[in-house]
Amino acid sequence: MSAKPSRPTAQGQAPCQGADGPRLPRVAVVGHTNVGKTSLLRTLLRDAGFGKVSRAPGTTRHVELARLLVDGEPVLELCDTPGLEEPMELWEHLQAEGAGGRLELADRIDRFLEDPAAVARWEQEAKVLRALRHCQAGLVVIDVRDRVLARHRDELQLLAACAVPLLPVFNFVRSAESREAEWRAVLARAGLHVMVRFDTVAPERDAEARLYAALATLVEPLRPRLDRLLAGREAERQARREGAAMLIAEALLEAAAARRRLAPEEDFQPALTQLADDVRRLEGRTIDALLRLYRFEEGALDAPPLPLRGARWKHDLFSAEALGEAGLSVGKGAAAGAVAGLGIDLAVGGISLGAAALLGALVGGSAQAVRTLGGRVADLFRGYRTLSVEDAVLAVLARRLLWLAAALEGRGHAAEAPLGLAVGGAQDEAMLPFAEVLKKARVHPGWSSLSRPRGDAGQRAAAARQLAALVRARLKAAGAAR
Repeated sequence: MSAKPSRPTAQGQAPCQGADGPRLPRVAVVGHTNVGKTSLLRTLLRDAGFGKVSRAPGTTRHVELARLLVDGEPVLELCDTPGLEEPMELWEHLQAEGAGGRLELADRIDRFLEDPAAVARWEQEAKVLRALRHCQAGLVVIDVRDRVLARHRDELQLLAACAVPLLPVFNFVRSAESREAEWRAVLARAGLHVMVRFDTVAPERDAEARLYAALATLVEPLRPRLDRLLAGREAERQARREGAAMLIAEALLEAAAARRRLAPEEDFQPALTQLADDVRRLEGRTIDALLRLYRFEEGALDAPPLPLRGARWKHDLFSAEALGEAGLSVGKGAAAGAVAGLGIDLAVGGISLGAAALLGALVGGSAQAVRTLGGRVADLFRGYRTLSVEDAVLAVLARRLLWLAAALEGRGHAAEAPLGLAVGGAQDEAMLPFAEVLKKARVHPGWSSLSRPRGDAGQRAAAARQLAALVRARLKAAGAAR
């Protein structure tokens, strides 16, 4: 099975029944108006653009068909249907049609669908019932915030009359207004004892697996396809997490290894501004890539720019105030002190990781240290200065990207409100797992395209894999806690 996520394809406003019957098993998504049917489809399809979602009732006016794919091969078709608008009147009509006779309810449904006048009277209901009659099962979406009314009971009887297995799907289960217990009692009295909870905006991690497992229980012939679909979904989830971890690792390595060398007479302010802008763009590209990876549009995120602003040369590479607002403490900035007994400003990026890497290697006195760092020490004696990204900025970057990836993993594609990016927490908490790898990146400016890379491709790739494994572990822990 390919690890590459397969994008489901919507088939427009196609009817659910072809001339020779459905080529694939089909499941209709049915229910009252404005309960989240299209939202459920969007989440199952991983497609935020499928159909039209609105708080106004009756937004979906036609039957729309979409396919669930595994490795590019369709395994199941889903029918999005309009909302039932007048179920009570139609149910009374069907009962009157069968008065004094022995016509089964399903036969009454078929007779109704063959009556042009009746279909014109209940156009939306006819679309739903025709779709359901030609599907192997129906997912009945229920907004559990709604009070159970007589129309809901008639609606359930109308759908049950189609003689197709029905699986109630409880939407908005996390709402404080949930009436889930009432709905369970009503469904049990209607003979529907298998149901699933599926919040379309923020589904629980195993919600999709539970939905397909319940559907397989109701329609045993679908089990092989649903098992394959579940295996494919899990492979896609793992592939997305792997991809997200590598995107975040690459961004952190790019930022940590970035370095700008300035001549003694060169004004540092333009270089400082340029580096800050480069880091902003780096974060923006990574955010865009994460949104694409999880199949969300850019509007899904409402994020302020990464808080980078120029500050005093000797003290802060970036704004202490902006970083402080993110709940992170800024270090001492550019390390000022003695190197080999000389009282000079050690402008190695204004960061503890860079300073520790340089001083530790020099104290060790290895030949490798001389080859790697000798040029930097010589630059210090000649008055050259070096800009790089401070620890606190890396901490903000790490926390923002980790938070975003974890949030996208648990976000339903029906969600409309943009995510508000949050970065709180301590610097050490965010950076400690990554410190060793990033420390190594400090002395390899060739690992960052922001420094005009000069090679070290093999070592950099190994560092990226090591860092990605740490990021992946963090995302796994966040997913398990959800």
